[in-house]
Amino acid sequence: MADSPAAPWLTIVGLGEDGVDGLSTAARVALEAADLVAGSSRHLTLLPALKAETLCWPVPFEDGIALLLAERGRQVVMLASGDPFYFGAGTSVTRHLERGEWTAHPAPSTFSLVAGRLGWALQETVCLGLHAAPLTRLRPHLAPGLRIILLLRDGVAVAELAEYLQAQGFGPSTLHIMEALGGPRERIRQATADAFPFDDIAHPVAVGLNVAGEGRVLPLASGVADDWFDHDGQITKRPARALTLSALAPRPGETLWDIGAGSGSIAIEWLLSHPSTQAFAFEADATRAARARANAAALGVDRLRVVEGRAPDILAGQPTPDAVFIGGGLSEELLTALWAWLPNGTRIVANAVTLESEALLARWHGAKGGHLLRIELAEAAPLGTRRGWRASYPLVQWSAVL
Repeated sequence: MADSPAAPWLTIVGLGEDGVDGLSTAARVALEAADLVAGSSRHLTLLPALKAETLCWPVPFEDGIALLLAERGRQVVMLASGDPFYFGAGTSVTRHLERGEWTAHPAPSTFSLVAGRLGWALQETVCLGLHAAPLTRLRPHLAPGLRIILLLRDGVAVAELAEYLQAQGFGPSTLHIMEALGGPRERIRQATADAFPFDDIAHPVAVGLNVAGEGRVLPLASGVADDWFDHDGQITKRPARALTLSALAPRPGETLWDIGAGSGSIAIEWLLSHPSTQAFAFEADATRAARARANAAALGVDRLRVVEGRAPDILAGQPTPDAVFIGGGLSEELLTALWAWLPNGTRIVANAVTLESEALLARWHGAKGGHLLRIELAEAAPLGTRRGWRASYPLVQWSAVL
């Protein structure tokens, strides 16, 4: 017999800058019946006098979760901004609870309020919560004509955004700066990134961004130009990278192991394919590992996990991948370990340049099947006063499914 569902002791209330005026009847009832109300100092000041105890949420946010969970058995209201489950605090708490332990009353999100003020179609607008994330996450979205709504930490972060846009070549972009939307302190101003005049921006703040300028746009197709990556020559070159990503075939929610990551280009493009993907880059050289981290951060995918060490030893205990790419460190020992450790259905792609590595892949192809591809590329280059074809080393690629 199934266990009875837990009683809903926690109510999550989305609060706007207008305080209780914008709350639903159900949310008001929850506040009036609460034994404890938890929220930031700003949220608590928006409420009228309550008979409930109050808990000012600590910084960092994670420190408050244990305090909240310790109140099981009481009627608790947690205050959050706008819609708690759209770039909000809701899931940070509910992931620790059974479904029946909580209920929620969301308010309009800041994104909805910004779209309403600017007349933007929300479904056609990029929405990013960068109040606790680096501005570089904006990089894949920077393209002239694109509209983006950003949640930012404070006025200093807005000024940093303007500087970042200028540095990326998007100085003419228009910033619609929106403070305390929906409340009595609401203020909306605008400026371009290259003529940013404000030093008095109040929290909470959001920015509606009209991207403009002649900055470089990151392509959507696999195989971006090599010069997007800082590298020392240890990089899967653009044409081979495009073929490799095609063979790896990233899908939403999947995880990649990039073994012998070098500059991290394969793992980074895997992450760029979809925001739900994950990737682990394994690199024995500390300098290259640091470079892979920097490349990932610069291209907006700082979620790349770079692990220093030599495969296969470093792979033990890592989260199980859906796909594996071997760009360096290919060996009989590594392939044997992967076949022993990984579950059926895992996709493996390995690239080889040397004769010894080619022979290894040919032998494993004969034993395990899959697809063996020889890639030969040549590029036009000066030849005296004319031009000729300069061939690259042939690349052998083996792809297989366990």
